[in-house]
Amino acid sequence: MSQGVIFGGPSPEHDISILTGLQALRELRRHGDALGLYWTKSGAFYLVNGDVEAEGFLDGVPAGSTEVNLRPGEPGGFVQPGGRLGRERRLDLDAVILATHGGPGEDGTLQAALDLAGVPYSGPSVAGAALGMDKWAFGAVVAAAGLPTLPRALLEAETESISFGGPYILKPRFGGSSIGIDVVEDLATARARRRTNPHFARGCVVEPYRSDLRDLQIAVRTYPTVELSAIERPLRRDDRVEILDYRDKYVGGEGMVSAPREIPANLPPERTARIRDIAREVARVASVRGVARIDFLAGDDELYVNEVNTIPGSLSKHLFVDPPLPFGQLLSDLLAEARERPTRLFSAEGADGLALRRAGSIAAKLA
Repeated sequence: MSQGVIFGGPSPEHDISILTGLQALRELRRHGDALGLYWTKSGAFYLVNGDVEAEGFLDGVPAGSTEVNLRPGEPGGFVQPGGRLGRERRLDLDAVILATHGGPGEDGTLQAALDLAGVPYSGPSVAGAALGMDKWAFGAVVAAAGLPTLPRALLEAETESISFGGPYILKPRFGGSSIGIDVVEDLATARARRRTNPHFARGCVVEPYRSDLRDLQIAVRTYPTVELSAIERPLRRDDRVEILDYRDKYVGGEGMVSAPREIPANLPPERTARIRDIAREVARVASVRGVARIDFLAGDDELYVNEVNTIPGSLSKHLFVDPPLPFGQLLSDLLAEARERPTRLFSAEGADGLALRRAGSIAAKLA
């Protein structure tokens, strides 16, 4: 049996997903056999060469790749078509690492497809992925758990007022990595941006914009036991920018690994302890599985949960420095969790035919 890495996908974070996926694939291949499964921007899957470089994806599918299909049912999985004369071949995968940032790779869509196909995978379950991607729902869960979070509101076409004052930060309800975020002064401008920003097509969440708050991040992994990373303070390119944006996080060439940071963050012991306690509780109430990054906003005397990234850039390997955790061990544990704690728990218990026997004529029910 082989292990695999899925990366890419129809998402604004497609390119960063490739970088994370290639890092994981190269590390796994150092220690054994591993297959790279590239998910294109149009939704097709390809088996790629294990030594492919990032530039090989600039024009789409790398040369030498072979298209495969994801088939649900029993036996399901990834299948390589046989062509006119050959027989199809099912890829012998016992588990896969998901390096699929954003979009359908992180919102539960891919997770559901893999569940139906019977392919064990790392990272969030369908429910955990969907919750983590929905900023409105995640904020509600955090608030219901009694954890500190800034107020949030849905900005809709009919929104006439918001219970808190501006300036406002507008975020796509479903999305990540600071893509599509706007900062505006008032509600009128917010409503105009909601109509023109394509990232708000599926919903827009409004929060108070606090220029005095800065970002803190911590990763959590759930196998073999729940373990927290060091706390990171990401650094912005320029103090004049309003938010920690996509370029701050990813344009260094290696995803989150090359982003500027202070790690471990220089924090008072009591603040460190508070962040770690809250992170554990977020992991519990948000059904975190695999490795996730929890983002905070912090001021001198304030601390707020911002969001959870259920498939973080570079799988947050750079955060596990105290104690050091080799990347190979992180990947090995993710695969072990995928095998030993599968998310696929379907059951037809109770479907005993009684309702069918008593149903009578369908035609009569339509009359």
